[in-house]
Amino acid sequence: MEIVLAIAIGVMTSCGVWLLLRPRTYQVVIGLSLLSYAVNLFIFGVGGVKTNVPPILEDGTHVGALADPVPQALVLTAIVIGFATTALFLVVLLASRGLTGNDHVDGRGDRK
Repeated sequence: MEIVLAIAIGVMTSCGVWLLLRPRTYQVVIGLSLLSYAVNLFIFGVGGVKTNVPPILEDGTHVGALADPVPQALVLTAIVIGFATTALFLVVLLASRGLTGNDHVDGRGDRK
């Protein structure tokens, strides 16, 4: 399970970096979103990948066998903040496109 999580984080990070290097603003926004999701998966993986384990303490349960709820709470908070940031980026993208007439990151039009 850990190898699948590591591969997913690596693929999402590489795709996000590739999209960040693209000339269009929409691709940059999607790249930032992919990077934030990769970081969320990384934080979630730091808490330990455990299946069929309760996240709360019950009588007679060993503390080492519990899932850590702190990374889960951090990831949930990061997802909410990521949605708000992506919405803000999209509004700025639309305003920039309306003012300049193109959506290139460097402000130039299509190169021929």
